[in-house]
Amino acid sequence: MAAVAAENQDSMAKMPSVFMAGKIGGEVKTIKVKKSDANGAELLIVTPKAQGSYPVLLFCHGYSTQTTWYSHLLQHISSHGYIVVAPQFYHCLLISLTDEIKIAAKVTNWLPSGLQDSLPDNIKPDLSKLAIMGHSRGGKIAFALALGHAPTSLKFKALFGLDPVSGPTPPTWVEPNILSYVPHSFKLSIPIGVIGTGLSNRTNNYVFPPLAPNGFNHSEFFNESRPPCCYFLAKDYGHCDFLNDSKTGLAGLVCRSGKGSKEKMRRGVGGIVVAFLNAYLGGGFEDLENIVAAPDIAPITLDPVIHIKE
Repeated sequence: MAAVAAENQDSMAKMPSVFMAGKIGGEVKTIKVKKSDANGAELLIVTPKAQGSYPVLLFCHGYSTQTTWYSHLLQHISSHGYIVVAPQFYHCLLISLTDEIKIAAKVTNWLPSGLQDSLPDNIKPDLSKLAIMGHSRGGKIAFALALGHAPTSLKFKALFGLDPVSGPTPPTWVEPNILSYVPHSFKLSIPIGVIGTGLSNRTNNYVFPPLAPNGFNHSEFFNESRPPCCYFLAKDYGHCDFLNDSKTGLAGLVCRSGKGSKEKMRRGVGGIVVAFLNAYLGGGFEDLENIVAAPDIAPITLDPVIHIKE
């Protein structure tokens, strides 16, 4: 047992800092903003506590989930020096994707006038470094908003999809249909990152179909992305393994879940997102290039890993 513990400690010591809790922002603070104070959308904000000016990441949650279900992942990202703003879309299962895109756009337009008032006085948002990220159906929302399917007063500087999916069911997932099945067809000039999961195209039972079927999932979103773009496949994990531990069990009733540690999954995903944002918002490419060159430094199995720079 002592030998195993020593081996684990040695492995953690060799792991890049992006996969561990960050030191840039220090401890993080979670803030809830009421609909009346945020242009009609309830918000979860995760921000560093240490004084400073930080880039902003807009996060769109998955279908029929809540922003708080992602709190551990968002806290990991924020601890590396990012302010994360996560709008809560309607809880109604039949809300249209178009309506959710409009909500995300309203929150984006609220940021210049409202975000600072919702933050501690010693924290300043740097909206010149604004990125957007989403999981599952929220991944499609992120892509759709970046593609201009709803007007925004701010421009996104980077885009990231966590197992993004577009249809084919339920019907509210489909419109607007942003996939064309033509390589590099997204009319976007910003860097794009995509993380897929190896089990997302598999069913967990005979009642529910796969939540991210082939032809509508992460691989097609990456296929249609233009360089610079990155792709990482978390080979041994499922579509909802990004969530907090307390929620992955519930999600496991409708989708296949991996058997590995979900805490390692969140650190792996969080580290990749941080490395990507550090590279394309801050110009520090070392961590991203190290992960691409040696994927086994991550706490989860990544296969394949692709980084197209030009």
